[in-house]
Amino acid sequence: MTLKIAVVTAGLSDPSSTRLLADQLAAETVRRLESSGREVDVDVIELRPLAHNLADFMLTGFASGDLEGALASVAHADAVIAVSPVFTASYSGLFKMFFDALDNDALDGTPVLIAATAGTARHSLVLEHALRPMFAYLKAVVVPTGVFAASEDFGSTNGGALTGRVQRAARQLVALLADEAPSRAQRPVKVTIDNPEDTPDFASMLAAASR
Repeated sequence: MTLKIAVVTAGLSDPSSTRLLADQLAAETVRRLESSGREVDVDVIELRPLAHNLADFMLTGFASGDLEGALASVAHADAVIAVSPVFTASYSGLFKMFFDALDNDALDGTPVLIAATAGTARHSLVLEHALRPMFAYLKAVVVPTGVFAASEDFGSTNGGALTGRVQRAARQLVALLADEAPSRAQRPVKVTIDNPEDTPDFASMLAAASR
């Protein structure tokens, strides 16, 4: 079976450091998957050309043009690599608009590798305070290692450190896609309590969590 990986990149310039990082993450992930005998189909989704369609979606609630296909590609992917530039200490508006347009359940259980780029390393925590919470809300399975790259990381001096982070994150994404990774049915479930009076005893909650 061919694995489908959607790569979402929100860079605005051409060429873009955001796209460069996305390509490095995708290439390392594909290399690891193909070395284990897996077939991979990668769909790179540049958000810049979709800006007008995204604005229309925000006003009308309907996905038009290439946006519809891009949303379907992400929703049907086996894994997603999502990379955003940092604007005002968070992900870009274009990046947020795209995932706002996605159905809230589209990424349920989907492995997602998060990454970001900025001019300075001072913005590195954007992965933890912005991107990771957003994908957790969308019920995605976020790779433990997020990859942040400042402008200096693309130079010859710091390139090795970035390469190490890319390799570690790709390895973790591939592990989630491997046969030995927990299936969606095997992952821990939450015990949701709508009515406090219906609170189950501890033994019942433990049994539900172990299923």
